[in-house]
Amino acid sequence: MNANWYDLLDVAPDASESEIRAAWKAAIADLDPTDRRFRVHNQAAEVLLDPQRRAAYDAELAAAEAEEADEAPVTWTSRAAAPATAPAPPADPSAADEARRPRLPWQRRKPQEPAVPAASAAPVPERETGTEPAPARRGVPGWILAVVAGLTGIAVAAVAIVWFTMPSDASVEESTRAAQSAAERAIGPILSYDYRHLDEDQAAAESYMTSGYREQYDKVFAVIKQNAPRTQTVVKGKVISSGIVRSGTDRVEVLLFVDQPTSNKQHKTPVDYKNQVRAQMEKVGGDWLVDCLITTPNGQCD
Repeated sequence: MNANWYDLLDVAPDASESEIRAAWKAAIADLDPTDRRFRVHNQAAEVLLDPQRRAAYDAELAAAEAEEADEAPVTWTSRAAAPATAPAPPADPSAADEARRPRLPWQRRKPQEPAVPAASAAPVPERETGTEPAPARRGVPGWILAVVAGLTGIAVAAVAIVWFTMPSDASVEESTRAAQSAAERAIGPILSYDYRHLDEDQAAAESYMTSGYREQYDKVFAVIKQNAPRTQTVVKGKVISSGIVRSGTDRVEVLLFVDQPTSNKQHKTPVDYKNQVRAQMEKVGGDWLVDCLITTPNGQCD
């Protein structure tokens, strides 16, 4: 079998969600968000922590393993049995794994061609060996390609992992880093509230927003004000890590991984929700402010 997401995170295929999450966090703990390994480990976690996508991925792995078993070379003999023609060497695991990996919209790296097995040595004519050449090794069946395409489509719809646009000069790089830091400071207050002091929470969140996005936020927060006191809901947002989706001098898009422990009247012990959000940051005067926040996989800004 080729290397897969389980191998990357060093967990067993039947690992629990908590084991996968612990392995993922340990793997990225010392990695810089601009490191390619940071993006790839996040890709693995995005698939394996989603029950539906993990089930589809497990089915893909099982199908690929069955396909490998079915592709054993066959040799016919017209007289006494003769040694079978040596099978073609296996495809390069790293190349095959790279071809299988799902890509998100901002991960438009240069596509790599699927690995192709090297051709076997030309068969010796039957009159000299008494055997017919082994049938040609089959390519990947179309239905497996369809499964891979479907998984890629799901990944495109989900938010999970980041294409890092390298800055073209020092000014872009400096602006991008400033915007990323501002986003990390802003997301916690924006995604947090406590039913006991909603007005203060709203004012704190609005201080990180442009005037345009503040209007949208106020409409959503009005609903929270109606319901939170009744349900006694408390939400605390904490940024775990972040990366750059698009860089620039006055507009930057940042992807953030956020923990949101949430409690209410029914659940006194906080339940920890794991979210991914995209923040579009705009430079207003000398400050970087949130101009749009996308909290759903296929959400779009106006």
